[in-house]
Amino acid sequence: MSDATDRLGTGDGADQDFGQIAALPRVSIQAFCDTEDVAASIERAGTDRRMEKVHLRVQMGGAPAAVEAYRNSPTPNVIILETDGGREILISCLDKLAEVCDYGTKVIVIGRVNDVILYRDLIRRGISEYLIAPVSTLELVRALSELFRAPDAEPLGRVIAFVGAKGGVGASTVAHNVAWAIARALEQPTSVTDLDLAFGTAGLDFNQDPPQGIAEAVFSPERLDSNLVDRLLTKCTNNLSLLAAPATLDRVYDFQPEDFDSLYDILRASMPFTVLDVPHCWTGWARRALITSDEIVVVASPDLANLRNAKNILDLARAQRPHDAPPRLVLNQVGMPKRPEIRTSEFAKALDIEPLAIIPFEPQLFGTAANNGQMIAEVSPSHKINELFLDIARQVTGRAETRIRKKSLLDPFVSVLRKRA
Repeated sequence: MSDATDRLGTGDGADQDFGQIAALPRVSIQAFCDTEDVAASIERAGTDRRMEKVHLRVQMGGAPAAVEAYRNSPTPNVIILETDGGREILISCLDKLAEVCDYGTKVIVIGRVNDVILYRDLIRRGISEYLIAPVSTLELVRALSELFRAPDAEPLGRVIAFVGAKGGVGASTVAHNVAWAIARALEQPTSVTDLDLAFGTAGLDFNQDPPQGIAEAVFSPERLDSNLVDRLLTKCTNNLSLLAAPATLDRVYDFQPEDFDSLYDILRASMPFTVLDVPHCWTGWARRALITSDEIVVVASPDLANLRNAKNILDLARAQRPHDAPPRLVLNQVGMPKRPEIRTSEFAKALDIEPLAIIPFEPQLFGTAANNGQMIAEVSPSHKINELFLDIARQVTGRAETRIRKKSLLDPFVSVLRKRA
């Protein structure tokens, strides 16, 4: 029975597993449930961002209702059946359903019998998946996603979006240095995508001036494929590539919310990690860049405007992404001389979030790096701030078993701040 348990699972704790799940294509799914709890779980799954193209219908009645519904109607792409009955009732209903089911329709069964023999019988009858109730939202979304994912498909890459709570807080600088840490310290192929097409600084920060970049990708959607994106990426190091912004004002950059979707899909399929440098603006496509990313990192400075804006972004992310990893917070430029600041502990308490990192104000270091087109690790390899960027990199890539203790990293900066106070 342990084999069955390992394979079938129980659903407990699945909502805390934020592993990669591919978005579903435009398909129709109809569910027939026996209990309100499972029906509610399926309804919640329908609100997940990866299910936005799906047409979902949930109704009660279980497997018998499904058999009756499809006697004179075509079946959808996927049928989800919940059954409270035993093995004999389930098998009988499935045999009847097979008589009216169209070719190519996939069937997922949700039951309460954790039995490997039953599972094998279901697979032999062509059932795509068998889940044990109670089923979690993410467990269901993952099972549906796997139905349309090719068996030999490469693992999906992770998209990490950085956005500033306010202009000038250094979100781009943090994003670029974290990408550098992922590529160099963690040795993972990484791309930086600069979404600030008019004023982006990624090209300057990495000392690159490519003739083409992200504009060629989004303004030519009919040509967009993996080969084009590969040609547009500029190689910065062995593991780091850049999709630079044109940073010109010869045209306006108005887009529909979905205009970047194909680009993100290609980057996910071709690169383990993609860092999105999202500009501080509020458009449909900027909002979508955040909502559809696997990780959101909000960069803020400790003042009132940043607190208000960060709260708005975090609240939106939590509401729109209930089944994803919670958004992250990085406090930057902390300890600026003569600037009144909200204490970091009070800032975090007001947002109900622990900062992923607290980066001190170091104008000489960051200014030198920006003017030289270098990362902090290139200007000062031994500086403590590099450990903060590496800690952020480990957390957002899921490669940290335990979090680096910020107390030991920030002790030198805390003592300086106390002297200034």
